[in-house]
Amino acid sequence: MNPSRYAASRQLTRPDGSGRFVKYLAIRILPLGESVAGPAVTQVQANEVNRLDLIAFRTTGTVNQAWRIADANDAMDPFALCDTPGSLVKLPGSAL
Repeated sequence: MNPSRYAASRQLTRPDGSGRFVKYLAIRILPLGESVAGPAVTQVQANEVNRLDLIAFRTTGTVNQAWRIADANDAMDPFALCDTPGSLVKLPGSAL
């Protein structure tokens, strides 16, 4: 199983206004969709509108891979990716 989308992110620390240190993750740079997408596509079903997690479960067997589908489609807004029934969504390559 693939790690989370933040597995490779650097953990950073900075002081807040009271002198305590706050941990946070560095920004994640999105990959180009063409480098993530495989040849397979799927159609958004009527019950999956605005539910990328349902598409991920149907196609990969786990809802945790929705972020990989969003990456494969260069989707900054995953809801827009699946807002129309019947629209085509690229699936990530075989590295699932």
